[in-house]
This record gives sequence, structure tokens and C-alpha cells, in this order.
Amino acid sequence: FAVAFHLQQDVSPGHCWPFPGFQGHVVIKLPARIRPKAVTMQHIFKNGSASGSISSTPRDFTVSGVDAGGEEEALLGTFMYDTEREGMQTFSLKPHEVQVGETRRGK
Repeated sequence: FAVAFHLQQDVSPGHCWPFPGFQGHVVIKLPARIRPKAVTMQHIFKNGSASGSISSTPRDFTVSGVDAGGEEEALLGTFMYDTEREGMQTFSLKPHEVQVGETRRGK
């Protein structure tokens, strides 16, 4: 999937990041070093789903960064998206200067 697909602002039903199975990941290569402070994930509510179910909502996920040399990976945080809270949730990251961001999603 293209990076723009993951970063798009259209979060209406049917415009999600579908994939088979229970795990997936996305790698985003940034053009410059950054100091990420947070990551935001958004998903529809149950009442916005045609089936009334949001069982495919991402729940447990980690965010890691790789240093500018691509040598060392640093865990920036492990999080849980709460389906009972608001649709857009922001998670604070541990401070670390990175050039490449990686997100892995678990079940």
C-alpha cells in the first residue's frame, strides 16, 4: 500500500487499510530527521459501521524508529487503541530522534 493511503484524511467507512489476517505493518521513510512526539490513529464508531461491528479495528500496536544510519531501532511506544473511546486517539511517543518511522499492528 502507498504511504499516502495510510496518511489520508478520509476515514469514512470503506476507506480503511484492509489486509488479510490479524497482523500487518507499514514502514514510512521520512526525508529528514524528526523528533516525533505523538502518533494519532482514527477509526469509525460501531454506529458508523454498516454491519454494526468494528471487530477489525486495530488494537495493540507499536511504533519504532530507526536512527539516521539505519542501524539501530528504538521502540517509541506500545499502545492499545480503545474501541470504547472516541474514534481519533493520540498516543505520546518516547523521545528519540529518528529518520525512518515504522508502525506494526498486532491483533
